[in-house]
Amino acid sequence: MTVVDSILKEVYEDKLRDQLQSDTITLKRIESTSEGVTQDVGGKYVVFPIRTRRNHGIGARNENEALPNPKSQKYAAARVRLAYLYGSASLTGQTMELAESNEQAFASALDQEMTGLRQTLAKDMNRQVYGTSLGVLASITADGANTVTVDTTQYLELGMQIDVYDVTGVTPKFTNREITAINTSTKVITYDGADGTAIATDIIVRTGSVNKETIGFKQIVSTTGTLYNVDPTVEPVWKSVVDAPGIDRALSEGLMIKMVDDIRTNGGKTTAIFTTLGVRRAYYQLLVQQRRYSNTQEFAGGFKGLAFTTDWGDVPVMADFDCQPKRMYFMNEKELKHYRESDWSFMDRDGSKWQRMMDSAGMYDAYQCTYYKYCQLGTHRRNSHGLLDNITEA
Repeated sequence: MTVVDSILKEVYEDKLRDQLQSDTITLKRIESTSEGVTQDVGGKYVVFPIRTRRNHGIGARNENEALPNPKSQKYAAARVRLAYLYGSASLTGQTMELAESNEQAFASALDQEMTGLRQTLAKDMNRQVYGTSLGVLASITADGANTVTVDTTQYLELGMQIDVYDVTGVTPKFTNREITAINTSTKVITYDGADGTAIATDIIVRTGSVNKETIGFKQIVSTTGTLYNVDPTVEPVWKSVVDAPGIDRALSEGLMIKMVDDIRTNGGKTTAIFTTLGVRRAYYQLLVQQRRYSNTQEFAGGFKGLAFTTDWGDVPVMADFDCQPKRMYFMNEKELKHYRESDWSFMDRDGSKWQRMMDSAGMYDAYQCTYYKYCQLGTHRRNSHGLLDNITEA
């Protein structure tokens, strides 16, 4: 075999075996709801009015008494600014030519690269659904020589290009580093290039993405922070229901029922609960301990999950890898909207999807393409969503 090794052919199976976690459960769920997606966008912002206060020019009177003073309802203008998302790929001319003609190739290099890029973009958007526009991937807890220790490795992957900023996302500490090693046990991240200086509370973001990502559940489901140009300190009704004691506690149906009731008190209706794998396990164990029916059910849109019973029927409890630990988001999907100019598209304004690569040294027999999408996650009623935090995972 050693003698003939150089003349033997390599035989490839017809499918590529993907080794990456690529679920996009929540993104698909939002986009599948009846009002989940709109392309009615234009200009710099999407603007919609919200009613924040009632007309209280009402009251009871005795005969011949002065009538109530006339008043009016109060409104605010919510403004949803689109985020601009991109993904690029490159191939040499030789690869594009030879991969298509090689009968032993197990996958077209071009097709595989495009499929992988689209999958990566969808996966990253699913992550953004749970975050904030700041784009935090992890927070730093300690600094080392070409390493940092982080609070979580959940969103970090080998080969990822990262920047490190202060906690506000304003001051850069070091930028454009590639992650070369991840120790999931110690949560130590190794990066290439010059050693940077970071402190605890600094944040890691994708290179160039700080303060530019889409708005997500962590930003929407909150009692603080201006959202879509509406400040909850000015309009207190613009707050979600949040139960976050800061101390971990066991999950109970009582906690879940109260959250649904508090949202209902605000005029909202929970249609889906999104959580982590660990919290889903805790909920499953809760049902089993009470000898409750705990098989998964199929809900509208083909989604399956454990059910939680409300006054208007069962709603799905769905586990998503991209949800932050110890959290359950109680969402009113009818009040969520994915604004977008269009779906993912090739940037071909120059007349071709593939552009020749060049730099100061000259042109190359290599080409790059770029996908783009202008979109934003919006909500018409912030107070119709809720969060249970600090839940002990199973």
